[in-house]
Amino acid sequence: MGESTAARDFLPAAGRAPLGLYDLAVAAGMRERTFRRSLVAQVLEGRQGLDVVDVGCGTGTLAIALAAGGARVTGIDPDPRALARAGAKPGSPAVEWLKGHADAIPLADASVDRVVLSLVLHHLSEADKHVALVEAARVLRSDGVIHVAEWTKPGDPLMALAFRGLQLVDGAATTASMGRGELPGMLAQAGFTAIVERDRLRTTFGRLALVCARCA
Repeated sequence: MGESTAARDFLPAAGRAPLGLYDLAVAAGMRERTFRRSLVAQVLEGRQGLDVVDVGCGTGTLAIALAAGGARVTGIDPDPRALARAGAKPGSPAVEWLKGHADAIPLADASVDRVVLSLVLHHLSEADKHVALVEAARVLRSDGVIHVAEWTKPGDPLMALAFRGLQLVDGAATTASMGRGELPGMLAQAGFTAIVERDRLRTTFGRLALVCARCA
C-alpha cells in the first residue's frame, strides 16, 4: 500500500477558486456530460458490482455517476475541500471517500477491477505521472483495466490555441507531454498492455482523449 500522504503539499485542480465555480467551468468548458457519459459506459461495460477507484476524484461527479451505474466506488483525492463538496452531493453516500494522492493510492494490492484517472496526470510532474500509473497497476487485479481521460495532441490550429490557454492556467511543465500525445507510451512504461484510445473530444481547453489499457 502507498505511504500516507496526509501532510504533503499539493495543488488543487481548482487552485484557490471556489469549488462551485470549478464545477461550472468543467461542465461548460469541457463537455463534461458528454465525456463523462462516454467514460462511464467504457468503465462499466454494462456490468454490475465492479470495484472501481476514481483517483483524483475532485468534487465527485464522476465517482457518483459510476456508483449510480452499479459499481462499488472509492473516490480518492488529496483536497479535503473537494471531498467535502463531493460528500454533500446527491448520491454521495454510495461512494467511499478517502483522502490520498495518485502516487500513493491508499488501497491494498490487487483490490480493484478498474482504476479511473480523469484529468489528473497533467497536474503531476513527469516522475509522479509514472509513479501514479505504477500505483494504478499495483491496485488492479490481474484482469483489471485502467481508464484515463487526458489531454492529447491538439491536431489542428484551433485546438492548439485552446491547449495553450490551458497551459497558461495549469502550467506548461506538467502539461507538455500530454500535448505531445505521450500518454500511451507512459502506460506502456508502467507495464500496461492493450492500450487503446476509445474516444476523442474537442473542448474549450483542447482535445481530450479517453484511453484504456489492461494490467499486464
